[in-house]
Amino acid sequence: MTSQFTPEIEKLLKRIKEHQLPDGLALKLSDSIDQLKLSAKTEKDFWPAYQKLDKYLNWTLGLPWNKASQDQLDLNHAQEILDKGHHGLDSVKDRILEYVSILGLQKQRNPDTQTRAPILLFSGLVGTGKTTIAQSIANVLGRKLIRIPFGGLGDPLYLRGQSRLHPEAEPGQVIKGLHSQGVRNPVILLDEIDRVADEALNTIMGVLVELLDPEQNHCFTDHYLDYPFDLSQALFVATCNNTNRIATAVMDRLEPIQMPSYSDQEKTIIGRDYLLPQAIEDAGLKPQEIQIQESVWPQIVRPLGFDSGVRTLKRTIEGLCRKTARLIFEEKIQKLTLTPENIKKFIPQW
Repeated sequence: MTSQFTPEIEKLLKRIKEHQLPDGLALKLSDSIDQLKLSAKTEKDFWPAYQKLDKYLNWTLGLPWNKASQDQLDLNHAQEILDKGHHGLDSVKDRILEYVSILGLQKQRNPDTQTRAPILLFSGLVGTGKTTIAQSIANVLGRKLIRIPFGGLGDPLYLRGQSRLHPEAEPGQVIKGLHSQGVRNPVILLDEIDRVADEALNTIMGVLVELLDPEQNHCFTDHYLDYPFDLSQALFVATCNNTNRIATAVMDRLEPIQMPSYSDQEKTIIGRDYLLPQAIEDAGLKPQEIQIQESVWPQIVRPLGFDSGVRTLKRTIEGLCRKTARLIFEEKIQKLTLTPENIKKFIPQW
């Protein structure tokens, strides 16, 4: 190799030495450097190969091979987080508290043993809080969250990555998430795993088996990375609308928890105590600038009929706050009180 390329090679070697890597990966990277030296006979050959290896180093050296966050295993803290983020759902909260207790007991009694907890699958209708309860689990444990949406997913390479033989190859979403969050033990949310495209259902379910099986996920291999990454410390949580399209092999590795629909009374409490304060803040309002009479909440909860979740309720409340913000900004009013007489001007109608 021409000596003019030596500084670039030295930069790559220095970056590798600055990171603590698994022995096998360090050897693999060293071999890649040797191949670069041999193959790059001219400047024309050198730079494409250099850029390709440089990109590979950016991904491999940026992964949290040895970095993990410390779990918070405090039941009082957990209960506070769950109650702050979710009204009701007592049976679901109890299951999560049991989950935290198991992790805490395992670490107390067997601190040197790898702790394993069941993988929870939250199943329920749209808007019943499946995704937000997964976020709460991450908050309870003090872990980072990686969300991987499965809705309409039609290619398993989205999860596994693409071989570096392809010019525009990149890692899959699992490795990208780990790279982004910088810890090896995040909560990984597999969101809506029943909504993958029909033509890819079998292959994606096969990837899920590997991800969720503790006998396999300690050496999960992304096609781009081409080196196993240990996912055994990650905490997987999944969601679905129903379990009919989920393969039996996947269900065997999951513990289903049914998310109940909300009653009108529960929605009123959620709307008043949880959604409205956030919508007021997002709209730049002050709490005194929009008031809702108690007798109006039934119409806000059901503007267009029954809805099992709270997504429609959230949109309705956000709409009320947006309209109020506009009226105040246009100096048409100073504050708004919603009553049975004026509410129809502010909510969707048939």
